[in-house]
This record gives sequence, C-alpha cells and structure tokens, in this order.
Amino acid sequence: MFARRVSMHLKPNSVAQFTEKEEKEVLPVIRLQKGFRDLISFVSPSGTEAFAITLWDGPESAEAYNRETYPRMVKLLGNVIEGTPVVDTYNVCNSTYHKIAAAAA
Repeated sequence: MFARRVSMHLKPNSVAQFTEKEEKEVLPVIRLQKGFRDLISFVSPSGTEAFAITLWDGPESAEAYNRETYPRMVKLLGNVIEGTPVVDTYNVCNSTYHKIAAAAA
C-alpha cells in the first residue's frame, strides 16, 4: 500500500467550506480513481492548516492520480487554500484499518 500526504494552508474562516468541497467535489472524483483505497483529512484546531492522506494500492496508482487528476483537485480547492499544497509520498508499513501485513512481508 502507498500513501500521499497533502499539506495545505487554509484561508481564514474556510474550514466548513473546505470540508464541504472535499466531501461533495473531491471525494466523488477520487473514489473513481484506479487503486484508490481511502482518504483521511485533518484540520488544525486553529483552522489554518489541513492535511489529507490518501491510500493507494501501489505507487503506480498514486502517480497516475498525481499526473492526471490531482491538478484539477487543487483547482477545486483554490478558493479555500492559500499557496501551493505540499505533497509527500510514503510506503505504508502498518495499518490497523487495512490488512496490509501480507503485502509488506
């Protein structure tokens, strides 16, 4: 399993709008992407920072999403985020939610 972490600066007072856009516009698109497994989003208590972790069946699926669909998702969130999001990628080594032990072995 493979993970992408996208860190973003939110515009002031935009948490509700960010959450709604993610639920109604981003998730429906990302759920259709080959290899997509899950998305978990976090917002800081101050409401100024957010990050999302997406889980993929492998790096190839995550890279295809990054090339083909991710730029459109950034545009969708353009009125609630400031600056350019920062993307980091990881190999998932453990999860209590997903059964990945066999894949990691």
